[in-house]
Amino acid sequence: MLAFNFSPFPIIETERLVLKRITNDDVAEVFELRSNPETMKYIPRPLVKTTEDALEHIAMIDEKIDTNVGINWGITLKGDSKLLGIIGYYRMQPENYRAEIGYMLLPDYHGKGIVPEAVNRLIEYGFEDLKLHSIEAVIDPENFASEKVLQKCGFIKEAHFKESDFYEGRFLDKVVYSLLQNKR
Repeated sequence: MLAFNFSPFPIIETERLVLKRITNDDVAEVFELRSNPETMKYIPRPLVKTTEDALEHIAMIDEKIDTNVGINWGITLKGDSKLLGIIGYYRMQPENYRAEIGYMLLPDYHGKGIVPEAVNRLIEYGFEDLKLHSIEAVIDPENFASEKVLQKCGFIKEAHFKESDFYEGRFLDKVVYSLLQNKR
């Protein structure tokens, strides 16, 4: 069975991006991301309402990294430390050599190819460094932008679950995409 170890924290670079550890210094951007109804539209989680909530979110990210059960990076442009988004692996299943990838980006940076660039690099990290066999992504079926990113990065639609999750008084559908290591 796999065992993950995120110490030391891996800083990852692409042509334009640096994926770095999120710190309390990023609280304003984390607040901006997690309190924005547009960025949270397809993420069934409560909106962050205060700076303290954003700090708690950062602490939760740190705990998952420190316990090797999940990892998130802040997405930044090279030469600029401003956090543009968050990307990471969630629901890691070492026994199945599988993890779920997720991401979010500030609206001002949508449509610039940032998310596909970060996703492609994390796919490489997942298969080569983490030794994953498969990577999944779970999205809202209405999130066409995310679906386009996943397809562009080689993910295949595995399933559409009807009304499988209950959130804020209503049932939500979810779509699962995946990418197998040997299908890349």
